[in-house]
Amino acid sequence: MKIAVDLDDTLSVVDRITRAQGYIERMGLPFKLVDEDAHELEEVFNWRLPDVLRFIRAGGITIFTDAEARKGARETMRALRAAGHTVTVLTARTRSWFVNPEKVSSDWLEKRRIPYDNIVAEVADKGTWCAENGYGVLIDDGLENCLSAQAQGVKAILFVGRNNLSRALEVHYGGANWAQVAAVLQRIFAETRA
Repeated sequence: MKIAVDLDDTLSVVDRITRAQGYIERMGLPFKLVDEDAHELEEVFNWRLPDVLRFIRAGGITIFTDAEARKGARETMRALRAAGHTVTVLTARTRSWFVNPEKVSSDWLEKRRIPYDNIVAEVADKGTWCAENGYGVLIDDGLENCLSAQAQGVKAILFVGRNNLSRALEVHYGGANWAQVAAVLQRIFAETRA
């Protein structure tokens, strides 16, 4: 089976507050924390996209490049590939933020020894991409991506966190850690074989 897996906040744990808050304080900027659970960096503080891009270019990209891998991610990805599944890391990372999002992503994955078959970046609607490219499963923490996938017949597994907990039940499958996601995958594989 072809499986697409999101990177930020699914394979990794991204801290959108600590370094950004330090930057804001160092630079004497007027921005305040408005939503510590926001999924998008632009929504964490009361700043606009140009402000966020200045932060990213001033070294803020490290909130993504230095992010820790989630416990169990490596083992689950290794098991999927060993079982013969094709695993694509599917990310919305764009050139405007990462210059070369595929390279930055592959460097992160290699450094953490997380196996994968290929990387596709700059995909805003992952559900449609999965449906159009014959992927059977999408694992993502983005609620809208999972709902899009689900609506198009792709099995979506929502990686549940504070950013999507209030609407998590809208997605048929979910897990709050990689052990739970691996168990859900086994259930999906069993349903597919039946």
